[in-house]
Amino acid sequence: MSLSVIGAGLGRTGTASLKVALEMLGLGKCHHMSEVFGSPEQIDLWTRAAAGKPDWPATFKGYGAAVDFPTAAFWRELAAFYPDAKIILSLRDPEKWYESTQETILSPLAVKSMPQMPFAPVVKDVVWRFFDYELHARDHMIAAFNRHNEAVQREIPRDRLLVFDPKEGWGPLCAFLGKKVPKEAFPRVNSKEEMRPMLEAMAAKFAGALDEAECAEAAAEVRATIHGQKR
Repeated sequence: MSLSVIGAGLGRTGTASLKVALEMLGLGKCHHMSEVFGSPEQIDLWTRAAAGKPDWPATFKGYGAAVDFPTAAFWRELAAFYPDAKIILSLRDPEKWYESTQETILSPLAVKSMPQMPFAPVVKDVVWRFFDYELHARDHMIAAFNRHNEAVQREIPRDRLLVFDPKEGWGPLCAFLGKKVPKEAFPRVNSKEEMRPMLEAMAAKFAGALDEAECAEAAAEVRATIHGQKR
């Protein structure tokens, strides 16, 4: 299986909803940062990619699409490696995006507790480095967000790119991918209201010494929350 869709949108632009939507459309399993949690193999593969030694076939083995970090940080390399893949750039208002990051993936709690997380190397070497480690500097973060989005739109041919606001729902996404619009509503998952208590619970769990089975269970709970399976 090869990637048919690459998501270039950064985390907190509706990427979890997009992941679920792509899977509902039959594109196969979709990679998302949540797939890295609790997976020593994924952590190792992405750490090597961050060091300039990627193995994309191994990283995306079994996946038909990929969205969110860490994928979005490598959009340029992946677009070249998978020349037939379509690119989706999920967007939202830059100010609201920044505020969302500060309440979720880059909140003081998330940043403080990160060293004890098993997937910390990927977050630090990919996500934090993407923002030059200036994680709470509003102007810097928003400038990086806008610069990234502008680069994607400048470099990817229009017929290969969908600039997408998840609030638009199925219409533009299905038209771009040549899929019928599902009867089900477009998924809306991983809101900041859902994510905040999940992050708090995750920080508390990983603060202790968890064995391998407990780590896997905690990671599974996180994935279920992000994917909207715990409501």
